[in-house]
Amino acid sequence: MHPVHSPALFPRWYSVGAALVAVMLWSAAPLLAELAKASPPLQLTAVTLLAGSLATLPLSRRVNVAACGAGWQLSVWVGIPLLIFGAVSTYFIGMRLAPAAEAALITYTWPVLFVLLSQWSRFGRLRIAGVVGALIAFSGAALLLVPQAISVGLGGATTGYALALLAACCWAIYSWLSQAAPVALTPLLPRLLLIACAIAVIASLLLEGTIALPSGEALLAGISLGLGPYGVAMVAWDKALRWGHTSLVGSLAYGVPILAALLLVLAGMSVLDWRLPAAAVLVVVGCLKAGR
Repeated sequence: MHPVHSPALFPRWYSVGAALVAVMLWSAAPLLAELAKASPPLQLTAVTLLAGSLATLPLSRRVNVAACGAGWQLSVWVGIPLLIFGAVSTYFIGMRLAPAAEAALITYTWPVLFVLLSQWSRFGRLRIAGVVGALIAFSGAALLLVPQAISVGLGGATTGYALALLAACCWAIYSWLSQAAPVALTPLLPRLLLIACAIAVIASLLLEGTIALPSGEALLAGISLGLGPYGVAMVAWDKALRWGHTSLVGSLAYGVPILAALLLVLAGMSVLDWRLPAAAVLVVVGCLKAGR
């Protein structure tokens, strides 16, 4: 006999699988971003988002966003593309100014911010466990940032860390909007990513003065970023959020910073310093505490 899946249980396991796909692809993002370091960051952002739009194109279908009200229409067509552009561009710029593994670790504090936003929207207040978890997670980020700020001031790597934290805020708000939106965002992702790509092209023209495509390894890495971490992974994450429990799905993302740092170390692009694994443990523990 074939096993019969309960309608209540199957979506949960389906969401876990989708979340794991997103986690594995996100873990490869810092390594791919390092391979594309020769390309200007805003130019790389445009290439990545264009590739992501093409990767998600088969999922596109008509969604009646107009029925959601003016506020949600503005959030979907303006707010979400700006959040996507902000998250990707500040992440790439942050990794140019700060060591890749450390910047990636700070960006991946976004799950705890997402949990706090979800708690606030659901209960109208923050739970003690969420606040304590956030403090633990950000103490891990501080372990990396404070010594740098003391030794060289507020420039250089410290600015990169701040931009990585801004990327984390963008992803947290994006995830919260994906969960709270009255319509599924997956069918809209190709258009949303294309709008974000247009914003990146304009920003690149204004700030970098170029729209030329990257070449060689940088171009391949940018396309891979769009197809995987910012294409398939975003679809998988949206599905996971809609089919699964927030805390269960969110907890799976806590392993991303450790996997990402491990890939960078194995690739020889980052040096294993005692602060990096210690900070990674603090970030994961904090996220787990917040998500309880």
